[in-house]
Amino acid sequence: MYVDSGSSDGSLEHAQTWGAAVVALERPFTAARARNAGLERLRAMNPEIPFVQFLDGDCELRPGWLHAGATALARDSGLAVVCGRLRERFPEASIYNRLCDLEWDRPAGPAESSGGIAMMRIAAFAEVKGFRPDLIAGEEPDLCFRLRQRGYRVLRLDAEMALHDAAMLRFGQWWRRVRRGGHAYAEGAARHRHEPGRFWQRENRSIAFWGLAVPILAIGLSIPTVGLSLALLAGYPALGWRTYRASRKQGRSPADARLYAQFCVLGKLPEGLGLAEYWLRRLARSPSAIIEHKAPKR
Repeated sequence: MYVDSGSSDGSLEHAQTWGAAVVALERPFTAARARNAGLERLRAMNPEIPFVQFLDGDCELRPGWLHAGATALARDSGLAVVCGRLRERFPEASIYNRLCDLEWDRPAGPAESSGGIAMMRIAAFAEVKGFRPDLIAGEEPDLCFRLRQRGYRVLRLDAEMALHDAAMLRFGQWWRRVRRGGHAYAEGAARHRHEPGRFWQRENRSIAFWGLAVPILAIGLSIPTVGLSLALLAGYPALGWRTYRASRKQGRSPADARLYAQFCVLGKLPEGLGLAEYWLRRLARSPSAIIEHKAPKR
């Protein structure tokens, strides 16, 4: 099953030549809406299918994953989602690709959420009405949170799942991706703020403090305080050191832990902008627009 979101590179026609069932999605495009549409068509073709594997167009499944994922779901009816190790195809191409690979290196075991590449139990997926189609980002954690609220579990298997081509070669691409993440944190926390579990509340407080409050106060008060307010910026090295130590405890090399910590700290700024963007749009009652970090292939 192939879902096409307005591509112009011949992907739709190529999929048809290989005999794939095709869904040509119309605007507005979101990954959540595309996945829902693809599964809806799949269920219409095969109503008895128990599991579904979601795979983005920039990914390639690894041998053995489908068997591993389906076996885990079949053995445990309480599992709704299983995922495995997602690896960046070209981690050496840029530090931003490398950061993606580090981000996806999570320990096997019970998890709060998966990424977009995961195998899911269709009955559980349908029970929570699938992905929220209007979310421009963060649709997988939102889905997994709703599943866990119903008593289902998410499991990360110790198995190779897929290769991913982030294709992030420029700083601006990384900045937009992280800004989108800040938007997702803000919207997710806002949608679930009255529910048990305090979904992403802690993350929002951290983003608001380090990504908005500290830089605004440090710079905005620099003149009336004769520069004393700039001392607030000393908190960033301390934050980086804590992140570095936590990363080393997870088994990362000193170089990887240092890279990860540096960009975690730097990422607070675009995350803060994404958070502010969400709330400004909400106050203006303006719909959220997709924040795309990948340039279309020509």
